[in-house]
Amino acid sequence: MPNRWKPNVTVAAIIERDGRFLLVEEDTADGLRLNNPAGHLDPGESPIEACVREVLEETAHDFTPAALVGVYLNRFTRTRTGDDITYLRFAFAGTVGTHHEWRALDEGIVRTVWMTLDELRSSAARHRSPLVLQCIQDYLAGQRAPLALIHTDASVLQNAAAL
Repeated sequence: MPNRWKPNVTVAAIIERDGRFLLVEEDTADGLRLNNPAGHLDPGESPIEACVREVLEETAHDFTPAALVGVYLNRFTRTRTGDDITYLRFAFAGTVGTHHEWRALDEGIVRTVWMTLDELRSSAARHRSPLVLQCIQDYLAGQRAPLALIHTDASVLQNAAAL
């Protein structure tokens, strides 16, 4: 099957502190958008490792995943190109750690922002995808699964430096 369909695998972090959620404001083709700290799974890493890396790159904070909130499938059409893209997102809840103020944020990330649920709901038109709010609502509903549900075979990590 030469044209086998493959979704883009992404990870996202749901980080709450004192009733506020850590989000990033990023520059996109559609203007400034709000998103959970999130990004693509890279070769040679587990989804959990990818989430830790993405949070650090996008927010300059350490992150320790504690639970899987959910696995989400979302379809998106790029505004500029019309490309039809499907994302498979693993969303993790956990704790935020040290903020490394000296670190530059990832390319395209304008700033980090802590928002209440009401602020999130009122800014839904600026969300990068409907998954931003959906993941947070699932988190608030108590949806949690153990990290042990996600198994990364050693073959993924072998020769990761060569990838």
